[in-house]
Amino acid sequence: MSQFQNDDIDSFFAEMQDVKPIASDDKALLHDPEKALAEKQKRAARQMSVREKLANPLSMEGVKPVPPDEFIHFQQPGIQDGVFKKLRLGKYPLETNVTLAGKTLEQSRELIYTTIKSSHERGVRALLIKHGTGENSKPFPALKKSYVNHWLRELDEVIAYHTAQPMHGGFGATYVLLKKHPHQKLINREKNKKG
Repeated sequence: MSQFQNDDIDSFFAEMQDVKPIASDDKALLHDPEKALAEKQKRAARQMSVREKLANPLSMEGVKPVPPDEFIHFQQPGIQDGVFKKLRLGKYPLETNVTLAGKTLEQSRELIYTTIKSSHERGVRALLIKHGTGENSKPFPALKKSYVNHWLRELDEVIAYHTAQPMHGGFGATYVLLKKHPHQKLINREKNKKG
């Protein structure tokens, strides 16, 4: 070893002579496991809530009650009147039926969302939702009908809907027209192969 290295080591030990090791009971707790776990659980619950909202955007708030014997209808701007009239008269082939009888509001919400999403993916253009008139439903009459009226407006795939003709359920059912899937030509080709 050179003289410089010896001098460095000697000066290091000289500087360190007053330093004492930290006693084991002098630990600083920078991490509280219980608090960390509680924070992690809160974050997970928030993420789950966000995921649920993203998975199904249909809202449960702001629903305006609709009378049981009232027509419900909606037509996106740009939808031709002839197309809407054909829907209103029940002239589109109904490729899918959704029945909400015996379902809770939450189950109805999930069923409508998943059915419309999957129907659109399969190239379905028209479907029928049977919600009933709900004359005795609580907290207000036509509860499910009112929610269906609210939810259908929240879905981009829905371009029009109208209360069904008596032969399809009248005031207790709604025709729904979905926009064409971007791959509609390919879907039609696949349908025709199977048929």
